[in-house]
Amino acid sequence: MTLRHATACAFLAAITGFAAPSSKAAVAVDIRVAPPPPPVVVAPAPRPGWVWIDGYWRWNGQRHVWVKGYWARARPGYRYVPAHWVQRGPYWHFVSGGWIR
Repeated sequence: MTLRHATACAFLAAITGFAAPSSKAAVAVDIRVAPPPPPVVVAPAPRPGWVWIDGYWRWNGQRHVWVKGYWARARPGYRYVPAHWVQRGPYWHFVSGGWIR
């Protein structure tokens, strides 16, 4: 791809509102089954330059499945908001975790 072609593609994407798909697409999940209480997990001791991301319940289409926590490299100026479920009337809505300023 030439520089001229790449520039034209970028310009067309900008004026049409097209955006390349992100590597993590948000998926809305609303179900009538409340997530179970989280299991008791002892968070590991803090590590400089790293943030512990708590585990969460994921809906697999039939039931809740526990996703274990993990370490992620800290992002200066950001904080991590963990994945969680929010009740909306009779439904439970999944909110993905992510970094915010």
